[in-house]
Order: sequence, then C-alpha cells, then structure tokens
Amino acid sequence: MPKVTIGNASAATVPRQDRDRIRKFYCNVLSGKIVKEDNEKDTIRLEDNFFIVFRYKDVPDESEFLRSSRSVWLQIKSDDVEETIRKILDFGVKKLDMALPHFYFQAPGGQVFQLVGINEDRSYYEGAGGGANLAKEKEVEALKEKAMSELPLRHHQKKSAKL
Repeated sequence: MPKVTIGNASAATVPRQDRDRIRKFYCNVLSGKIVKEDNEKDTIRLEDNFFIVFRYKDVPDESEFLRSSRSVWLQIKSDDVEETIRKILDFGVKKLDMALPHFYFQAPGGQVFQLVGINEDRSYYEGAGGGANLAKEKEVEALKEKAMSELPLRHHQKKSAKL
C-alpha cells in the first residue's frame, strides 16, 4: 500500500478586498512571513515549514460563518495559548462560541482553526484510544459533536442548467 501523508501547504481563494487584513493577521498575529507575492496571490510561511497560498479573486464575500458538510477545520499549535488567544481576539477575528475546551476561531479569509498547546497530549486524537484521559476525551468528543450540530449549516443550491 502506498504511503500517504498531509503535505506542508494549503491554499484558499479569497476576495481581493481581504488581502490587507489576511496579511496583517497571518503575519502580525500568527508570526507568518510572506515568502512570495504577486498581484494575484500571497504565499505565507508559518513556523519553519507550513505554507498557505491565498489566491485573490473577485469572488463573493463568504465571511458569514456557516459550516458546510465539506468544511475543513485546521488545527494550529502555540507554546503560549493564552497569549495567542489574546492576540487573535485583539485583532478582531470571529471567535466561534462552542462549549468545548479549546479555542475555535474563523480567520480573515474564512478558514476555521482550533488552537491547542504545542505540548498538549493529543494521543486520543492520534488513534491511541486509551490512557488516563480517555473518559475526558470521549466527553469532549460528545461536546464537539453537539456543538457542531448546533452551528448553522449552509445549504448550497445548484444552479439550473440552461437548455
């Protein structure tokens, strides 16, 4: 069987008018660096080896958070979770009010992140399935499922084909 792993890059197409806010958030708040830019896109490096490409287009502003069945939520880690939360909130991003032990937010550009500590025990989520925190982790998973079910779900309507 072939070996498959998640790479070190992500990309998003976002409205042109969000460029300045995206740059400020990812560079000033999350300490990223713009490593490549042109009129249509920015490549931002987070930490040593993760890259996000933002493609700027004339697309509808989808900043109102509505989860879809195809939503991808990303996780970021910090060595100082409380300070990172403060910086994120001071920037004015949308905090997702969820009854969960982690901080969830929607960044400029629409991406949704979960913030966790760098040294946090994540073995339950990594498939270990046991350990001292198993009951707590199962409780958190149940809370997460409940919180997700209470978020508004975006319903996409298919455009009718012209004959």
